[in-house]
Amino acid sequence: MRWSRVTALLRAAVPWMLGTTVFLLSWASAEGFTGTRASVGTPVVLVVAALSGVAAGLAPRRHWPLFTMAAVGWALLAMWPAPLLASYHAAVLVRRRAHLAGYLAGALAVMGVGILIALDIGGVRAMNTATSGNAVITALLLVGLPLTAGLWLDARRLAFSALRDRAERLEREQEARTEQARAQERARIAREMHDVVAHKISLLVLHAGALEVSTPDDTTRETATLLRSIGREALVNLREVLGVLRSPYHAADAMLAPQPVLEDLDRLLDQSRTAGVPVTRHDEGDVRALPSTVERTAYRVVQEALTNIHKHAGNAAAQVTLRYLGDHLKVTVSNDPPERRADALPGSGTGLAGLRERVELLGGTLEARPRPDGGFEVHARIPVAPVGALA
Repeated sequence: MRWSRVTALLRAAVPWMLGTTVFLLSWASAEGFTGTRASVGTPVVLVVAALSGVAAGLAPRRHWPLFTMAAVGWALLAMWPAPLLASYHAAVLVRRRAHLAGYLAGALAVMGVGILIALDIGGVRAMNTATSGNAVITALLLVGLPLTAGLWLDARRLAFSALRDRAERLEREQEARTEQARAQERARIAREMHDVVAHKISLLVLHAGALEVSTPDDTTRETATLLRSIGREALVNLREVLGVLRSPYHAADAMLAPQPVLEDLDRLLDQSRTAGVPVTRHDEGDVRALPSTVERTAYRVVQEALTNIHKHAGNAAAQVTLRYLGDHLKVTVSNDPPERRADALPGSGTGLAGLRERVELLGGTLEARPRPDGGFEVHARIPVAPVGALA
């Protein structure tokens, strides 16, 4: 903010600094220090020089006052700073070629009038500005050179501006193409997941429902009911994920759906118990409500750890411990050594890696390591007030 104010002040001060310079150089020119001494008194010189300086300060917004004072100053007093600056501004500010040609014709006419006045006055001014050689050199220095320099700089600026606009346009087009490719890939993945995963889960739900109705065994019926409930929940979650994949704008709506927190943990543990895994839960410390982001992450830690137990440890007993401390929550999920080798279930191999990233986003840590007795343990430390706002 401070630098922006300084830049704004400098931008506003530059025109008037230029105007002051024009005033001082015009006065020095008419007094004979940097040009031909005028034949009028000092008060007239100061007035014309001051008006030329004001016109130079106004030039970025209104260039006609500068053109007028340049003509008056040169024709009457042979002041050169204003004509020099006026020619440069004409090349930079005047866009229409007809107007620029008009300025060039007017400048040459002013030069002609200045020659006639110089011849009438005579003396040093006539010798410096009215002789043919000096008149040509003066016209080139005050009109031709600044016009050429201004046109070249303006053309260069326009070329760079066009290149910058083209680069920005190409960047926007590239971003649009990239986003389109991402959307197409998301849609393709969503179709594949819907055609394959959703179909398979739907079959599982249907078979579980049929088993629930047809079996005479109460235990089998309870298991089928649980499988059907889990399958329906999986279909709901899959539908939310597919919605996010199909459209990034659906992500906000998906976040509005209820997300599991620690209140839902017992239901998750009951599902594992029904599946044959004895799970015990221990809550330690000052049990209290935590930010929803912390509770969701803790829930996912337990969920992923239990999933790995089902995959790799069979029906080995598991322990879930939630330790509420002052500034963080510790989540530990461990399992005993499996009595027999569990059937190998397919997995992506990225569950713990993704879970570690999720915990680290909140400023926490996650460790997964085997126990000396052959079991396995997942330990997460989640800050209650991590860096950044918690939802």
